[in-house]
This record gives sequence, C-alpha cells and structure tokens, in this order.
Amino acid sequence: MFKKLALQLKLANEKNKNITSPFSEEFLQPKNEFLKGLSKKAVELYEKQKDIKKFTKLVLSDPENLSHNKYVDELFENGDPFVDDKLAHLADNKKLLKDLGLID
Repeated sequence: MFKKLALQLKLANEKNKNITSPFSEEFLQPKNEFLKGLSKKAVELYEKQKDIKKFTKLVLSDPENLSHNKYVDELFENGDPFVDDKLAHLADNKKLLKDLGLID
C-alpha cells in the first residue's frame, strides 16, 4: 500500500512540473518588465505634472505685469518675428531660460 501511495505522489508531482510557480524567475520576469515600464511612465507623468505646476506658478505670479505686451509690440515693430534668426535669438534668451528654470 505504501508503494502504491508513493507512486501516486510521484505521478502527481510529475504532472505539476508543468505549472509555473509564482515565485519562479520565469514567472516574475515579465511582471518585473511591466512594472519597470509602468514605473518609468509614472515618473514621466509626475515630472510633466510638476513642470506644468511650476510654469503655471511662474506665469500667474504677477498678473498685474503686462510687460509681455511691450515685448510683443517691439517684435512686430521690427518686422516679422517669425523669421528664423529672430526665433534663434529667442531660443538663446538666457533670461527666459533662467526664468523657466532650464539653466542656472
């Protein structure tokens, strides 16, 4: 009887070898890759949200300040502001980049 029981347990174990354990490396690998991608996306969304909040705070810091209208008027007085060299000048504007926190 003992031999019969041992044989049944052995057969049952051989059938269960095809089942992947939730703690095995091959089971956890796809889950870890998914979580890494999810975590990376979550960090990117968080950083984007923080950038939006920082920019909004910067823009709304002084609603009484209308100096931007003066700058826009000056741009249009000197010709078309959308010429490539003028856009390059705006892109290299150190004060603007510093205000946006992109440089120190």
